[in-house]
Amino acid sequence: MPLNLPIMLTWLRVALIPVFVGLFYLPDVLVSVPMKNAIGAVIFAVAALTDWFDGYLARRWNQTSSFGAFLDPVADKLMVAAALILLVEIGRAPAWLAVIIIGREITISALREWMAQLGKTKSVAVAYIGKLKTAAQMLAILFLLWYGPLLPGVPTDLIGSIALYIAGVLTIVSMFYYLRVAAQQFREG
Repeated sequence: MPLNLPIMLTWLRVALIPVFVGLFYLPDVLVSVPMKNAIGAVIFAVAALTDWFDGYLARRWNQTSSFGAFLDPVADKLMVAAALILLVEIGRAPAWLAVIIIGREITISALREWMAQLGKTKSVAVAYIGKLKTAAQMLAILFLLWYGPLLPGVPTDLIGSIALYIAGVLTIVSMFYYLRVAAQQFREG
């Protein structure tokens, strides 16, 4: 396993998950709910930024590796799944929508693994629709974690909820896109 800054940033994302989740289980007398919201949103934002930054650094410094390519999406999906489950637990997201989003992540990860075994990794590479889904998802989770006034007149709970439903629609659309691309690869060869 190579150890470089991009991989260390990915491991940092994994290490932040129990800290992130544990924060919301601290007694309210120890850490107030608004403070949990703010700290949780900051932790999630740091994780999202390291996701972008580790990939950027790995490509820029030519430090890409098969282990990094494996670990990066795993870290992302673990953080998103933990955040969604937490949001369901604290009553800020519907369980059915979290199940759809997490289910899609598992399905597409499995599809990518299977396609990699067939030597067709490029056919299920990240598409623009997947990037849109991720952006909506990250925005939704950040606003739903913050869940309080950000700027006067900016209802973060409403913005987060709308963004989560948009992420849900994009989740379904992108899943069918990737499944269609994979099916086409099977028909061709």
